[in-house]
Amino acid sequence: MGKTSSCVYTINYHLIWCPKYRKPILEEPKVKEFLEDQLHTIADAKEYEILELQVMPDHIHLFVSANPFEAPTDIIKIFKGVTALRLFKKYPELREQFWKGKLWSPSYYVGTAGTVSAETIKMYIKNQDVKGE
Repeated sequence: MGKTSSCVYTINYHLIWCPKYRKPILEEPKVKEFLEDQLHTIADAKEYEILELQVMPDHIHLFVSANPFEAPTDIIKIFKGVTALRLFKKYPELREQFWKGKLWSPSYYVGTAGTVSAETIKMYIKNQDVKGE
């Protein structure tokens, strides 16, 4: 659960993205380790909380908590953009594998999760009317 000066929140996103052409560049241990480190560095700087992370050879699963003032599209853009720049800088040989310097596929998946189910929320809201009478 997160907290700002004006709200308490539980907003978690499951993000998945992959390198262009699903190239298995993340199977290289040094690249994988550097990427994981950079994801944690970005999360710390942006005050996101990484709940779970799995770097696979050709895609990434990231379960992250962020404040409600950040759109999921902005969060994924930050992770993808910053890691691409840093990976290309650290491993310039990666540029040879990707056209026009684009490391990540433009596509991604985002799903949301909180601490309660949608059914629990519906039941809570429905029961508010009963309590108000």
